[in-house]
Amino acid sequence: MRLPVLTRARHAFTDFFRREDGNIALEAVIITPILFWAYMALFVIFDAYRQHSINQKAAYTIGDMVSREDRALTGAYMTGTRSLFDSLARSATPSTVRITSVWYDAANNRYVCDWSESIGTVGDATLAQVENWNTILPIMPNFERITVVETWTRYVAPFNVGIGDHDIHNFIFTRPRRAPAITWEDNSAACT
Repeated sequence: MRLPVLTRARHAFTDFFRREDGNIALEAVIITPILFWAYMALFVIFDAYRQHSINQKAAYTIGDMVSREDRALTGAYMTGTRSLFDSLARSATPSTVRITSVWYDAANNRYVCDWSESIGTVGDATLAQVENWNTILPIMPNFERITVVETWTRYVAPFNVGIGDHDIHNFIFTRPRRAPAITWEDNSAACT
């Protein structure tokens, strides 16, 4: 006796799903692209973390270098600072370095900018910007001075797996070590 067509089709599908021959090839076709994407994603995540770490270490090196100066900084010094940062950070794209001298006014509970100088695409810091740094700068004694070093570079992801290209910004502050304050060669860098 012949089974109805619907019953035969159901039995055929049941037999097909119960069979185990050929499943490995089918699973490999499904899982290989997922594994390949996961490997590339891990590579990009590790590369982004590594680049952020290198940039932060380079920014700390620049901050430490500036804190040891006992003579006024110059435009040539800024050019050399940017070249050193690019070398340390292994930056493939143009970077920006900004150095700002800041002191604390306890009477008015605010940070005041002495001078700011930038080399790159980001402009010099303004008085208004420095006043808003109260959440990221430490509490300091009255008239205490610190030097803020900021760096910017662009991270370019080698593959598009969800972490896109973005800017890496570092904000480092240090106290001057050899002089009461780090100075600029003239008044051209005074904050406005």
